[in-house]
Amino acid sequence: MALIPSPAWLDTGNNAWQMTSATLVGLMSVPGLAVLYGGAVKKKWAINSAFMVFYAFAAVLIVWLLWAYNMSFGPHWLHVGKDYFLGTPHPTASAADLEKQAIIPDAAAGMPPLTFPMSTMVYFQFVFAAITVIILAGAILGRVSFKAWMIFVPLWMTFVYTVGAFSLWGGGWLGQLGVVDYSGGYVIHLTAAASGYTAAAVIGPRLARDRESFHPNSLLITLIGAGLLWLGWNGFNGGDPYFANMDSSAAVLNTNVATAAALLTWLAMDVMAFSLPSVLGAVNGMICGLVAITPAAGYINGFEAIILGIVAAFLPWLTWNKLGKMGFMRKVDDTLGVIHTHGVAALVGGIGTGILANPHMIEYMATGKDTAVNVTGWLYGNFHQVILQIYGAAFIIVINVIGTFILLKLIGLVVPLRMDEEMLKMGDEAAHGEEAYAIYADGQKVPVMGD
Repeated sequence: MALIPSPAWLDTGNNAWQMTSATLVGLMSVPGLAVLYGGAVKKKWAINSAFMVFYAFAAVLIVWLLWAYNMSFGPHWLHVGKDYFLGTPHPTASAADLEKQAIIPDAAAGMPPLTFPMSTMVYFQFVFAAITVIILAGAILGRVSFKAWMIFVPLWMTFVYTVGAFSLWGGGWLGQLGVVDYSGGYVIHLTAAASGYTAAAVIGPRLARDRESFHPNSLLITLIGAGLLWLGWNGFNGGDPYFANMDSSAAVLNTNVATAAALLTWLAMDVMAFSLPSVLGAVNGMICGLVAITPAAGYINGFEAIILGIVAAFLPWLTWNKLGKMGFMRKVDDTLGVIHTHGVAALVGGIGTGILANPHMIEYMATGKDTAVNVTGWLYGNFHQVILQIYGAAFIIVINVIGTFILLKLIGLVVPLRMDEEMLKMGDEAAHGEEAYAIYADGQKVPVMGD
């Protein structure tokens, strides 16, 4: 049997790192967010919450391969004048598609072909798309109908996520304008927060008794999920230069530095305000740090990462504990506080990138130094980058609020968006016929389905 050599363009080290990074990001969803959600909710919602994650992961992959990848990263399609908002819907599934050299057709001018196959690129970007709608789910746990969720996920991925992804990453108008988002602070986290908060408002709150008393059923399981998130984020930010290079290493270090600073800041504020160090508070601080560093990871240095991490915990702590208990914010039932830990933190990171971006941090876009990208922030004399980052945030918020609102109203014409009253009272047993902890005492009859 003759051996067929790898093509000259394939860099096995870069390819291995991209596949490893994609797997790390995938683990953040399954099992990471599945067990984090399953542990953070009341016992009666553990199965439903975790299962929403698994369903979304599977559904997004099929949609992504058949049309959504090219809507996000394919050739220009939907545009207004010279501003492009969407790529061309088209499958990416044939042998010719998956084994050719990866390239983003309409990305920043001068970006060379990548040094790994399209199959690696498609999977790498899929895990980012999947975790976005999974983060969104955190805002509507404990009342959304699973049937409505089954319809919502593929439609939202098609009509909402792809617009933001193409506009910033696929060669669309925001990227061409100069808005930067290193690894998804806007494309993923601000997107999930804006859509999640909108969905929470449209679907309505949990039962009053659930909202008043929603204690986690297992903090240990929640911490396992949080740990998978933290370490999985090394692939999240470390994989986004598309090369195993210096900037990738700096992004990984910055990710962990900012996260540690944010966790410690939230913990300190909890102790000062409530006299007790809260485990859930520490997890929230950790998430805020991870989210805020995401748009900035390869554009700032280590000292700036510490500053960003502190601010990323400080502001969301205030919005969660002060603003979140007032007026309209109180009326909208965002189950896990996604608007704070992902929305506010993403704004801190995105606008913070416009302030702190260090021109000496250089992201090389090829194995050598053929193409390089650096960003100059306000701290280094370029206030215009702050304005650009605000433009980007405003667009992402508007497109997600409008798109999600319309989709949910249309889905509501077909199936109820909320579970019925009996399901809301019983939870998993009524919704799925299953329980998270079906443990019975000796001698107790174990109920059989159909009895």
